[in-house]
Amino acid sequence: MDCVFCDIVAGKEKASKIYEDEHTLAFMDIGQVTKGHVLVIPKRHIETIDEMSEQDALHLARTVYIITKAVKQALNAEGINIIQSNGKAAGQHIKHIHFHILPRFTGDGIEIHFPYHRPDRRTLGEVAEEIKKYVVV
Repeated sequence: MDCVFCDIVAGKEKASKIYEDEHTLAFMDIGQVTKGHVLVIPKRHIETIDEMSEQDALHLARTVYIITKAVKQALNAEGINIIQSNGKAAGQHIKHIHFHILPRFTGDGIEIHFPYHRPDRRTLGEVAEEIKKYVVV
């Protein structure tokens, strides 16, 4: 398998590591969108969030939480964006699940825009009912 994140975990590729535990790794994104842009990944190769076990998700969420707090404090960030994309249609470029932690500052020039649509309540209810069929706890 050819995965740059797996190569970083294995020590085959260099990275500016911030945090590492048995299950996760946090390191500086080589393509800084804003100063302090960090990636958080599971050490085990998992392509998308729906392929993760609940335990993997809990470990990853904990590390995202730890690193988000550290980035905000270290850089005195006014805000934070946490971005995670799944699959090509969503803009996932590296097929290894990862969270982007982006410190934000007034005037940083970064715009995140969602073209919102406002369906009627009936349509929202129908879609909600369809999704509920697949909720597994």
